[in-house]
Amino acid sequence: MNFSKKYCNSLTSYSRFVTREVKMGNLYIGADHPICVQSMTTTDTMDTNATVGQSIRMINAGCELVRITAPSLNEAKNLEEIKKQLKVKGYNTPICADIHFTPNAAEWAARIVEKVRVNPGNYADKKKFETIEYTDASYEAELERIRNRFTPLIKICKEYGTAMRIGTNHGSLSDRILSRYGDTPLGMVESALEFLRICEDHNYYNIVLSMKASNTLVMVEAYRLLVSKMIESNRNYPLHLGVTEAGDGEDGRIKSAVGIGTLLEDGLGDTIRVSLTEEPEFEIPVAKTLVERYSQRKNHKEIPLSTINHQLSTLPYNPYEYNRRPTREIINIGNHNVPRVIADFSFKKEITAASLFGVGYNYSFPNDKWSLSDMAVDYIYLGDKEANFEIPGTLGFIYNSEVWKKNNHKDRTYPLFCEEEYFLSSERSAVLNFVAVDINSLKPEFITKIKNEKNIVLILDTFNEHAMAELRRIVIELDLHQCNIPIIIKRNYYNLSETQFQLYSSTDIGGLFIDGFGDGIWIKQKDCVSIQICNSTAFGILQATRTRISKTEYISCPSCGRTLFDLQETTQKIRERTHHLKGIKIGIMGCIVNGPGEMADADYGYVGTGIGKISLYKGKKVIKKNVAGEKAVDELISLIKENGDWVEKI
Repeated sequence: MNFSKKYCNSLTSYSRFVTREVKMGNLYIGADHPICVQSMTTTDTMDTNATVGQSIRMINAGCELVRITAPSLNEAKNLEEIKKQLKVKGYNTPICADIHFTPNAAEWAARIVEKVRVNPGNYADKKKFETIEYTDASYEAELERIRNRFTPLIKICKEYGTAMRIGTNHGSLSDRILSRYGDTPLGMVESALEFLRICEDHNYYNIVLSMKASNTLVMVEAYRLLVSKMIESNRNYPLHLGVTEAGDGEDGRIKSAVGIGTLLEDGLGDTIRVSLTEEPEFEIPVAKTLVERYSQRKNHKEIPLSTINHQLSTLPYNPYEYNRRPTREIINIGNHNVPRVIADFSFKKEITAASLFGVGYNYSFPNDKWSLSDMAVDYIYLGDKEANFEIPGTLGFIYNSEVWKKNNHKDRTYPLFCEEEYFLSSERSAVLNFVAVDINSLKPEFITKIKNEKNIVLILDTFNEHAMAELRRIVIELDLHQCNIPIIIKRNYYNLSETQFQLYSSTDIGGLFIDGFGDGIWIKQKDCVSIQICNSTAFGILQATRTRISKTEYISCPSCGRTLFDLQETTQKIRERTHHLKGIKIGIMGCIVNGPGEMADADYGYVGTGIGKISLYKGKKVIKKNVAGEKAVDELISLIKENGDWVEKI
């Protein structure tokens, strides 16, 4: 594709995309201001004391912008009392009112708080999952109707100096947008741009844009496309980044880092929110850990440009559309095989059958049998160590080449060579050889020599702080030389906390899989986490990029004042009953605003529709309405069984 349609300053040198400055009270975002972190209250907005208390906990944790839902005029009016009580307690952190469906609430809130968020999919627009045939004239008539409903808010924001976020969500695109653009990143972008153009017609520019989705591929593609279109039209509005309904725990952190981190790596993003199904103050340290990594990133080691085209004006892949990089197949690696996972045991003092428990293999000594979990690795790197026991048939061992030669070429063992060592060796595997390379060794002459070798898988390694960009640069070089050898993405981490390890690895590696690069993943860690957490992180990255599904996926909203049940407790109950349903996606939504639309591509949905009342969905279709909350989880299980997706736990 022509990279004149660029979405960032550079693919090889870290550089923030410079946006216009937006003011909200005492907070400035965009321009050269630091990336700020924000979160959203989960309390009932009419419960002033609870909302103030939670806001203070968020602010004390480092939250720089507090978002509070205002689903009706009453909540919008109460924002004044909340703001007053916060000020009395010494807190002047700006507040953003979150609006869905209710223009009158937005217009009232805009006179009180520093920022309002509107969703183009349901602010003066509608979503009933109806396909509508529009002529150009009828489409323009709809836009004019929206203009008339939206303009009063713009005028109030201008008068009061209130900022606005035009926040598109993948799952709540209007029927009008879906009918014209489909359920696509382009539809998300156009939805926001329609509202943006109305603002610009009134000379109102104090605007932030967002393109949020629970699907990380859609989210990244939408933001990139938005920036590309802004560059083409000489716009530069700040970006708020987030993955909606990321979930909780490890899964929520990995998924958020994959989506948000991929964009931060390319210098995109001025403010972020990590949406976890946890107390909002717990989101802040995660968000801060993500953004703090970029405070010194511009000082990274220089990444050389392509030896073929120094301007990188033509990319061998499309950054706005997912396509897996085509590679040849070697045993079970490459081509249409799922990405493989390599565990690193080279640091272990001794390798026994019991050592494999942490990577998904459990050996029963009395029965002399192996049992495998859904997160059983495909290969284990032993380095110079040796393992003298029979391994299960689904597993392969990788040795350093000299040790492999001494082992008399045991079944399902493979050598690892370093760069030119492969060509200098008198012995190679007739089946599979791993060759480790980095950006310095991957010269054109080396690629020319190696690309016709039939039994090679490349291990791509880097020690550059700007790791994702350097590894991407290597893949581009291979593709420009038409080298279709399968590749394993390898990263090395030392002395990190568990949170740092999960977020950094998800960012560095996840972005590459989002672009379709990678036939496998290898994470080497020292003094970071257990081998079990390292393994679950690797599989979690592949799950978050939807390149290898190994467990049930929960699309769970982070809760807010609209939520009609305890999301954390309910999510845990559903997880306990359904976690073994590999490949099934279950949406757990606190209210109808985050209902069938926000779940987007979930297989089943559990949505709050009233106090103590739940509606259950199959896809986007409601199947059971107003189920009593105490029976709803059982009814969800029954629905899954009725549709043939249930399997019993083993």
